[in-house]
Order: sequence, then C-alpha cells, then structure tokens
Amino acid sequence: MPPLSPASVVVALRAAGCVFAEDEARLILSAARTPDELDAMVDRRVAGLPLEHVVGWAEFSGLRIDVEPGVFVPRRRTEFLVEQALAHAPDASVVVDLCCGSGAVGAALAAALGRVELHAADIDPAAVRCARRNVAPYGGQVHAGDLFAALPHALRGRVDILAANVPYVPTGEVGLLPAEAREHEPLVALDGGTDGLDILREVATGAPDWLAPGGCLLVETSERQLPSAVEAFTSAGLETRSAHSEESYANVVIGVRAGRPVRS
Repeated sequence: MPPLSPASVVVALRAAGCVFAEDEARLILSAARTPDELDAMVDRRVAGLPLEHVVGWAEFSGLRIDVEPGVFVPRRRTEFLVEQALAHAPDASVVVDLCCGSGAVGAALAAALGRVELHAADIDPAAVRCARRNVAPYGGQVHAGDLFAALPHALRGRVDILAANVPYVPTGEVGLLPAEAREHEPLVALDGGTDGLDILREVATGAPDWLAPGGCLLVETSERQLPSAVEAFTSAGLETRSAHSEESYANVVIGVRAGRPVRS
C-alpha cells in the first residue's frame, strides 16, 4: 500500500468528521517520522482519539505541553486562568498547580514568572507521569495524591498562587460531553459531582491554610455555576471576585487570603 499523501490524509480526516481537517493534517504530517507512523496516527485520529493524544502534545500559553493517551488535554480557555493569576501575583515566588493533569498551568506560570518554587499534584498516575516531564524544565516537583494531602507540609501558609483546574462537569452531564473527552480522558478529571462543584468546594475550604497572606486561589468554572462557586470561596473566608473572558468563553473565580485587597 503506497504511503498516504497530504491530500489523502485530509480526505480521511474530513470523512471522520474532523472540522479542521486541513489544520489537523498538517500537524499529523509534521509529527509522523515514518510512513508507517503516519498511517497509525491517521488511524488513531479517525478512530476518535483526541488530536493532542495522537501527536503527543498540546499548545498552551505559547508552550508545547506533552500529553499522552489517558491524560486530560489542557484547554485553551484555561489560558485565561493563567493570565488572571499573573495579573494578581506578578511577583509570586511559590506556585502550586493542583489537579494538575499534564501540568500545563504550572508550566505556563513558571515560564512567565521566571525563578519560582513550583509544585504540582494530581491523583491520577498517568497525569503525574506526564506532568513531571512538563514541569521539569522549571525545576518543578510533582506529587501524587488527593488534593492537599499530596502536598508537602512545608508549603502550608507559603503559596502565592494556588491554581486548581478542578473537574466541574456535573455527574449527570458527563455523558453529554464530546466523545473525545468522555471516552479518552479520565473521569476523575471531568466529573465534579452532583452540581459539578464538589471538588471546588473542597479546594476552597482547604486553601486558606496553604495560601500566604495575600496569596490567591484561582479556579475555572462555568457561567451557570459562577454564583455558587463565588459563594463557596466567600464561605471559606476568601476575598473573592470573578473574571470573565468573552473571547475564550472562560470564567475564573479568584479568592485571596486576607493580607491585601483583591485587584479589580
């Protein structure tokens, strides 16, 4: 069988329902090192594997983030969370990426801030393995475990930026997600409980013990969940505001431990 041509890759992807077939074809063609590898990559994409899992990386905040099958793919809208963190704490020296997945948020923050003490944590072993590769260039440490229980005790009261891209899809709506997510990403990275906010509330409650004075907790949520998310932050004693990006269709809740006012 002759090697696939660029045109035939586009045709195969378009037939599989890939809306941006030409763009995806360019990425796959640039990533494949041999004709056999190209065939295999096209087959995996046609079968529904996320493009990022096929090529082995995702673009995030100008970085190339390693991803692998079974690991949550960082969403471009989450770049807004990174922007908000940097706006609030441009001089942060201790950063934690909780529910880190691939470690994309932590890597992006470290790349922008320069020399920082970076920690990341996730309960999923595949995510921990992947995140270690992505934060290594910044001297980051990745810890395996459930939320704050995974973090070194010495971080208590020292964290300037606590970024937690928690799962926030309500359990009853997980089945409505695109097949790429519900079939190829870990459920633990998607399912946020009955109303989608179980993990968010747990993180908000525990955050004040870990934040430095003036340190901030940032969590992404949906527009519908925003009032309840803000209430959870406020109930935890955090000075709270929310931010919205029309361009990214992203909503971020920012909570600050008392010590300085929330930036508007």
